[in-house]
Amino acid sequence: MNAQDEHFLVDYMDRMQRMLTKDAGRFDAIARTRELWLATRERGGIVIFIGNGGSASISSHLAIDLSKNAKVPATCFSDASQITCLANDYGYEQWMAHALRLNAKAGDCLVAISSSGRSPNILNAVAKARELKLSVITLSGMSADNPLRQTGDVNFWADSRSYNIIETAHQFWLMSAVDLVIGRAEYPAS
Repeated sequence: MNAQDEHFLVDYMDRMQRMLTKDAGRFDAIARTRELWLATRERGGIVIFIGNGGSASISSHLAIDLSKNAKVPATCFSDASQITCLANDYGYEQWMAHALRLNAKAGDCLVAISSSGRSPNILNAVAKARELKLSVITLSGMSADNPLRQTGDVNFWADSRSYNIIETAHQFWLMSAVDLVIGRAEYPAS
């Protein structure tokens, strides 16, 4: 490996390590996330994950792991027919809010993931979730004053301007909450 590549990778790993540093505030956010998810299950509700692009992939992954492994009912809005229908009828910035209107009920929990914290469709969905009386967990990054960061009952923020680092941190923090619900870090896949 050449020195330039090594320097890049050392810097990259240092940036990621800062996201994974043990922090009492982050521990509290993860524990509060678990509490919201368990309360949602207890009420007979469902946890709904939303995101765009990489955050949509994280949403899909977390919804299945939370449902299958932690036994907390969860879903994500990633069905292409739903997206294109609602985006066509209501506009891309409103499709998630309408998906919530059609599928969510008071007592459910919304997990809204946006690396920038500025995605209009995510912000509109959070506003709709509040109207519908859902609890809300947000995950964002980039700017400390992004509009999503202050809208949740629990708000995770990744202090980075790198999408890959932010998305990796978001997934790690949420997977930590899933495993906290389960009560262990290692378990069989079945």
